[in-house]
Amino acid sequence: MPPQQPDGYRVRFTHTRFGRMRSRVLGEPDGSLPVVTVMGMAVSDYLLPAQAAELSAAFLRDITENIAIAARSAPIRGCIAYAPAGTARCFDGIVAEGTGFLLADGSPSMPDNVQGFGRCLLHAAQAMFAAGHAAACVLNSDSPTLPTAVLIETARILLAPGERVVLGPAEDGGYYLLGMQQPHAHLFADIAWSTDQVAAATCERAAALGLGVTTLPIWYDVDDAAALARLIDDVDGGAPPRVPLQPYAAPATRNWLRRNRPGGFMALAAQ
Repeated sequence: MPPQQPDGYRVRFTHTRFGRMRSRVLGEPDGSLPVVTVMGMAVSDYLLPAQAAELSAAFLRDITENIAIAARSAPIRGCIAYAPAGTARCFDGIVAEGTGFLLADGSPSMPDNVQGFGRCLLHAAQAMFAAGHAAACVLNSDSPTLPTAVLIETARILLAPGERVVLGPAEDGGYYLLGMQQPHAHLFADIAWSTDQVAAATCERAAALGLGVTTLPIWYDVDDAAALARLIDDVDGGAPPRVPLQPYAAPATRNWLRRNRPGGFMALAAQ
């Protein structure tokens, strides 16, 4: 069972005031190389609170381990972006060895049209670029089976000459990944977060900045009961193969699902 958040904080496990049951993981490059970052999780409406916290921890473990595997082929290092200050210890024993930590609470001064979740994302990007990094990338934490090859390809694209945005569209209209080579506040401006217009609006913001968008393969995130059922198929090998992409095995998630399969969980996931 993962540790609980400080008393009085609205989010149970991942410590952001902008969302319920949402984890934030971010990447940090070595030297001048790009980063892969992770954030986002919302299954608390479909599981008991203790189950949602445990599954969130399993997702974080798998995604940070997946980043570590990708780092064998690309210059990537994963970090947790957390809030409020002083709560990084809550992730002890949950994330992959070598994962770093980055405060991203949205507190710095920002344009008025960057609101809500966008403030956390922009804060994280600004912090990484201020430290001298060449690129930043945000990646959700509710796609534990995201193919490792996608992370490696993202690093390759961000290392190539010329400025661009890299977008990994999610099936629900959001995005599972956003990579950039400058901390453009406009990428996060006037976005209706948690809607099916997030990816499209982000592409419009990039176009307004004169930036091309390199689009990655569509993937899914686990934020409703149907997606939970699909995840179970994926980790059990029952889903049809998505050639040429090989889903990450997500062993921590697979083990949690197998332990919690009896009783109401499976019925709930199938609704």
